[in-house]
Amino acid sequence: MIQKPVTEVKGIGEKVAEQLATMNIYTVEDMLEYFPYRYDIFEKKPLHELIHDDKVTIEGIVVHDPSLTFYGRKKSRLTFTVEVDGVAVKAVMFNRSFAKKQITSQSWITLTGKWDAHRLQITVSNYQLGRMEEKSAIKPIYSVKGDFTSYKFQKLISNTLKDSVTEIKEILPATYLDQYKLPSRENAVKTMHFPKDRVELKHARRRFIYEEFLLFQLKMQLFRKKHRESTTGNRQDFDQEKLTSFIKSFPFKLTDAQNRALKQILNDMKDPHRMNRLLQGDVGSGKTAVAAICLYASVTSGQQGALMVPTEILAEQHFQSLQQMFGERAEIALLTGSVKGKKRRELTEKIENQKIDIVIGTHALIQGDVFFKNLGLVIVDEQHRFGVEQRRVLRDKGLHPDVLFMTATPIPRTLAITAFGDMDVSVIDQLPSGRKEIETLWVKANTFDRILDFVRKRVDEGEQAYVISPLIEESDKLDIQNAVELYHQLEAYYSDDIRIGLMHGRLTANEKEDVMRQFAENKIQVLVSTTVVEVGVNVPNATIMIIYDAERFGLSQLHQLRGRVGRGEKQSYCILIAEPKGEIGKERMRIMTETTDGFELSEQDLQLRGPGDFFGKKQSGMPEFKVADMVHDYRALETARDDASIILENNLLEEEDYQQVRSILEEEINRMEKLD
Repeated sequence: MIQKPVTEVKGIGEKVAEQLATMNIYTVEDMLEYFPYRYDIFEKKPLHELIHDDKVTIEGIVVHDPSLTFYGRKKSRLTFTVEVDGVAVKAVMFNRSFAKKQITSQSWITLTGKWDAHRLQITVSNYQLGRMEEKSAIKPIYSVKGDFTSYKFQKLISNTLKDSVTEIKEILPATYLDQYKLPSRENAVKTMHFPKDRVELKHARRRFIYEEFLLFQLKMQLFRKKHRESTTGNRQDFDQEKLTSFIKSFPFKLTDAQNRALKQILNDMKDPHRMNRLLQGDVGSGKTAVAAICLYASVTSGQQGALMVPTEILAEQHFQSLQQMFGERAEIALLTGSVKGKKRRELTEKIENQKIDIVIGTHALIQGDVFFKNLGLVIVDEQHRFGVEQRRVLRDKGLHPDVLFMTATPIPRTLAITAFGDMDVSVIDQLPSGRKEIETLWVKANTFDRILDFVRKRVDEGEQAYVISPLIEESDKLDIQNAVELYHQLEAYYSDDIRIGLMHGRLTANEKEDVMRQFAENKIQVLVSTTVVEVGVNVPNATIMIIYDAERFGLSQLHQLRGRVGRGEKQSYCILIAEPKGEIGKERMRIMTETTDGFELSEQDLQLRGPGDFFGKKQSGMPEFKVADMVHDYRALETARDDASIILENNLLEEEDYQQVRSILEEEINRMEKLD
């Protein structure tokens, strides 16, 4: 049995098993699926095919004995010439003085290292006396702990394979192996550990990438299907005529993207199963209008709606804008932590008796004393700001309310497919016509005085500005501007004629709300802040966003910050103060000045930073794959998603060929349900 403990493998006693346990290897299966994290490929190529600065492998005859020189403390440089394909190549080796005795004139040698095409020189990282053996062209490198080396670990893998290779069962149905020309699971496992050549390794990797994605997609889609089918009883029969009339009352026309998202959401609400949908749209794309229409749909079907937002000031803004939109059409109430005592009791009573149609609030909505008579739709704005538990409590306030999560963080479709595989996703990827594009400029720190003069002129015109800094207080480690120092600097610069505010993460929630309220009411003209200002409050008067040390932020974060301005009639500006050292930092700044499309930026950010950094290290929603990479293998991810849909639509899991897939899925879904 492949599930047997590793101690049954030759060469693995209790002590070795303890070390393997630190690498989460307990069974033979764990051992066989502990794949190398990279491969060193020593592939000989003719000199004219070598690329400058690449890692290469060459083979040739040593022309003369090496020359050894010492410099610094215990540092050495070994140089010699090798004849390769009739050309003299200079080889340089650092801090390996012992090699002088091993490398002799007229002997064959194989060298691997960084190639300098201009000097015809190789800086050697590995060498092998004699000619290269073909079988050692690819060297697997494992992530090992304790006393293990990659070589020792591979010996254990070799023993495990000899012992158990015939017990490796095929998981994928034959249809997919044939269709995509994938190797069998047994051959793919052997190849991952002992690849003969690049081509064989490529096919083994392809097989595991597809297998991981297909199982993941099946698991997520099945989980979603089970949840939908187990939550019947919330079919909303809304009044289409009233809804059309409400939409016509708007002073603007909905964009095609808004109409598309709206249609998807309303179809879900008509369905007898509970909606679990994510609505993502760039800042200013009109998510609030879509949310208002959906809330009204719930009201016309005789049910109540709730909109939960992260802060009181945001709740107040939504309350005011929805009141303007609805007029006399619905009873709307605001419930936040500030509503206390008798006023709160009266309000909760009205909610319980359905005298209130729509409630807008903060997490005060999920307190124990709040009961809804007939909650049909729950909308959670900026859903990543609420914990899973808070969202669940609100969901459970109704019998089976439909749930719509909204976010202004544009998420690349590859991440949306994976991170939100258990949700349906709607996207508003179009801005309303007539909005002025924010002008984005990248400048150096020595232009700061000119920027401050520009801010003064705009403030004299009645406008406001944000100044963003990455840190709260001075740090010895990082030479970057910080919020407190910037605040004092600006206070001194503008003296008393411009009021400066300060906001950062160490303020209490109430202090933050107070600063933000003063800024919204133009009692503060320039707000110095860390990134806590990222999400939410609408200040149409703010037209300038200055971001200090902009190279320290990811593209998505810079875009979110930029979205704080450009909400009014006037032309808005985003000024990036940055002096990036590396190419990635420069590339980020260039991309920011060239595009304002959040989805395009999020795709670029993903390419530059990878999925772990995109969401932040602690994002629990991101699945971990052994071989697959969501960014680079996105085509395989989309293929697997489509195949998973076909399998479930046609009930193929019941067939004999899918037995292994079925048993893996049952085990996984049971585990997920225990966590949910």
